[in-house]
Amino acid sequence: MHSTPRLVSDVMTRTVVALGSTVTFKDIVKAMRRRQISALPVVDAGHRVVGVVSEADLLPKEEFRAHDPDADVRLRRPEALARAQARTASELMTAPAVTVGADVSLARAARIMARHQVKHLPVVDDAGVLTGIVSRTDLLKVFLRTDADLAEEVRREVVGPLFPDPLEPVRVDVRDGVVTLTGRVRDTGLVPIAVRLTRAVEGVVDVESALTGPPWRPLLDPDLVEEP
Repeated sequence: MHSTPRLVSDVMTRTVVALGSTVTFKDIVKAMRRRQISALPVVDAGHRVVGVVSEADLLPKEEFRAHDPDADVRLRRPEALARAQARTASELMTAPAVTVGADVSLARAARIMARHQVKHLPVVDDAGVLTGIVSRTDLLKVFLRTDADLAEEVRREVVGPLFPDPLEPVRVDVRDGVVTLTGRVRDTGLVPIAVRLTRAVEGVVDVESALTGPPWRPLLDPDLVEEP
């Protein structure tokens, strides 16, 4: 029923700073500072993504700079200790990289980020070649849609198909991304579906429903109705 969900390709950054495997620690820090980004993909000679270096991968260098870790730290955090000694991107990177395709929906990309606890996802084609990068901030761009745009989509994609012949016109009001549905419909069983589909519209913050059904009328026993 909905139009095609907005995709990673709609919001991703297409000009990407990538690292070769031999790029040095200091050059990585310089690139992050210059570009004001917290993670960089690492690519091989064919521009296929093989890993990601993030600020978290660089911090052990400073954390263990002035003291030797005790036996407990050596046992619990061997990867951090290895990164503290690392000099190049191939030694620092987290691999394999968590990536996403350009045709993935923003909702799915958000779930991948949450599941893997990452802030950036390299975008790759079917061969694993880097085509862009998407960040948490990019995924939030859908919430910049105007209230008028959201209202028009809800009317077209939800209200029209579900309630083509309402008892009273269904009104769609949107304020700061919150959609309010009001009106009187013939089948109240469709109201929860309308709320769910409205909430699924990209950019909707929340949904409030004041949809009601036909007016209640008492059932009268014809034998008890007085003749005029």
